[in-house]
Amino acid sequence: MSTLSNARASVGEWIDRVALAAPARLTLITFGAVILIFTGLLSLPAATTSGHRAPFIDALFTATSAVCVTGLTTVNTGSYWSGWGLAIIAAGIKIGGLGIMTLASLVGLAVSRRIGLTQRLLAAGEARASGLGDLRSLLRTVVIISFSIEFTIALVLFPRFLTLDYGLGRSAGYSIFYGISAFNNAGFSPDPEGLYPFVNDFWVLIPLGLGVLVGALGYPVYLNLIRGWRRPKSWSLHTKLTLIMVAVLALVSAGMLAILEWSNPATLGDAATHETVARIFFQSINQRSGGFASFDISQAREQTWLLEDVLMFIGGGSGSTAGGIRVTTLAVLLLAIWAEARGRRDMEAFGKRIGTEVLRAAVAITIVGLSVVIVGTGVFMAQTDIPLDRSLYEVVSAYATCGLSTGITGSLPDDAKTTLVIMMYIGRVGSLTIAAALALNKQRRVIRYPSERPLIG
Repeated sequence: MSTLSNARASVGEWIDRVALAAPARLTLITFGAVILIFTGLLSLPAATTSGHRAPFIDALFTATSAVCVTGLTTVNTGSYWSGWGLAIIAAGIKIGGLGIMTLASLVGLAVSRRIGLTQRLLAAGEARASGLGDLRSLLRTVVIISFSIEFTIALVLFPRFLTLDYGLGRSAGYSIFYGISAFNNAGFSPDPEGLYPFVNDFWVLIPLGLGVLVGALGYPVYLNLIRGWRRPKSWSLHTKLTLIMVAVLALVSAGMLAILEWSNPATLGDAATHETVARIFFQSINQRSGGFASFDISQAREQTWLLEDVLMFIGGGSGSTAGGIRVTTLAVLLLAIWAEARGRRDMEAFGKRIGTEVLRAAVAITIVGLSVVIVGTGVFMAQTDIPLDRSLYEVVSAYATCGLSTGITGSLPDDAKTTLVIMMYIGRVGSLTIAAALALNKQRRVIRYPSERPLIG
């Protein structure tokens, strides 16, 4: 027995060492391997309602979309995939969401173990405050939090589906699927009609909207709020910036949606006032990461598409299942602009100073993200005859792992589908890889060149 325990301990220590030594490489390999496994599972005849094998590109696309918690689909999820296929997709979403939160938090843990002695002592308090102790305890906490929230969403939805005469099995399946999809910001729906049968059903919209909102905050925020919910002043700067940016973006996007779509009869203009308001706020939450749609995106105005392009690119919180450059990245950029406009040397918020290395990382992530989207859109347009507005929307949705679409995904040629698969993979692992590379490859130089300031603007 002691030999088995020692073996388990050795394996655990080996996993810890490998993960902390190269978290970026671990991210790339892990997500690639998991996507291939789920592609194989979705390629089985039992995964489809027809009993025939799904085309490889559709199996690969769906597996990538599930594991990267995106929600873009080339086939109708509810009608094309069997109950077994839906279970595979739900498992892919669950494993992908857990991997994202764990690996994102792991980057912070790895960074804290690579810094100098003085900074290590200072970071020790932060590590304890954020719960980043070791890989196994980190994973255990993430699993408990995610399962608890998903179970709560499913528990709320289950009675509603029963009242709709879906039957016990279907009601349970829908509730669990929606719980997993909402918290992990995946945007998949098991119903052949998607979310449209429930767009005016508050019993369904409210738990789904709250699930998406909570899922987009991120593991560090959950833990900080759980441990200090009675002491807001003790919340970390990351938590405060995340909560403020999420609230501001939700309100701004809701206001813009009301201006752009309130009078559009093809989207929101045909509903009652209270229903329209509810759908606007639901959509304002999902525009950045959730992927659920409360109206037909293909019928929205082009200005709305542009608004959602920006919001999807921003995404959700760091260490969450949401995509994009993250709201804290935007917050740092805005604080830098504010400090420069005020002529201040440092970026400051809530009595804390933000170092210039954080700003450099934010700029790098933003510019790399923009570059990937521009190149991806150019390639996508070369592969299709789709105009810029729809092409940009589809590519941004894939890169930001949001999952909203103007309805063109299913009719794309295979090479364009492959481009979106690559965009989803890059969008899911790219920001983590860049953040890890920037943080872990810092070099302290004793000799520095003399400074000179070029003209800007």
